[in-house]
Amino acid sequence: MSVQSWLNRIWYERAAPPWWMLPLSLTYGAAAGARRYLYAKHLCSSVTMSCPVVVVGNLSVGGAGKTPLVCWLAARLADLGMRPGVVTRGYGGRSGEVRLIEPTDDPTLVGDEPILLRRRTGMQVAAGRDRPAAAQLLVDAGCNVIVSDDGLQHYALARDCEIVVIDGDRRFGNGWLLPAGPLREPPARLGAADAIVVNGGRALLEGAFSMRLEAKSVVALLDGAAKPLNGLAGTSVHAIAGIGNPERFFNMLRAHGIVVTGHPLADHARLQPKDIAFADDRPVLMTEKDAVKCATIADRRHWYVPVNACFDGGESTMLLDIVTQCIAKREQLAQGTRNG
Repeated sequence: MSVQSWLNRIWYERAAPPWWMLPLSLTYGAAAGARRYLYAKHLCSSVTMSCPVVVVGNLSVGGAGKTPLVCWLAARLADLGMRPGVVTRGYGGRSGEVRLIEPTDDPTLVGDEPILLRRRTGMQVAAGRDRPAAAQLLVDAGCNVIVSDDGLQHYALARDCEIVVIDGDRRFGNGWLLPAGPLREPPARLGAADAIVVNGGRALLEGAFSMRLEAKSVVALLDGAAKPLNGLAGTSVHAIAGIGNPERFFNMLRAHGIVVTGHPLADHARLQPKDIAFADDRPVLMTEKDAVKCATIADRRHWYVPVNACFDGGESTMLLDIVTQCIAKREQLAQGTRNG
């Protein structure tokens, strides 16, 4: 059993945490709370950018659906005439350099999510551990609003709006902070967020928005040819997912009538030929994030499944209204400062 599988049993399957994890979790919680307090009281300094910053993050480790929501939000802000750019850490990349991302960059250097974001949005994307420095690259490139993919706990970058995404299936796991549980911050932290989005499942909290990830097509890694996902109904496939919650991807495929043999991998796993090659000739489906790392090792069997964030009814409008109101408030404050 891998370390990740062992932790998942503890965090999400109600296996009892080892006793030695509990004091570590209490220590982690005290340190996280103290750090947040220092930033809240301005005893540690945050960098305020010259344009509004919207953070899309979560309370737990692993994927909750932040990246599809970031793509959706950036597109909606662009529709309103803004010039959004996306800042991300570039987890999994070897380069510690803060840089603007090109679609042809090497994912082993800059990480998989920055390239996915650059290709999907067509917008400026900056990656680096120093988020304020990465955000400044976006400002210098002409962006007038910044969307941060993750970074809820990265208080060095001041923000004007916070959206917290919750995995509707896994929720808060066993409720413990790291390492006994999956949480970076306690659920009470939600009270400070401007909006809460639940990905899948049912909304957990009053006022939370309900989001789902929708897939309609599969795209060939070799030549970019696309075909309807429903066309694979009844087909037996291999499915690869190096994301925080691989079962979400596998279950999404099964919901389309596809017979799935799942191959879960660690989040941001560096894929090798052996990870995507199987003895039979069945199609191999993978997430878009994994596909970024497989262009040079794929063959005709390999397809990726792009997903889009979707909302029912008027929830998308209400969520966008919250974001634009936060942006307008920031601009009003800046105008008042200039006039004063």
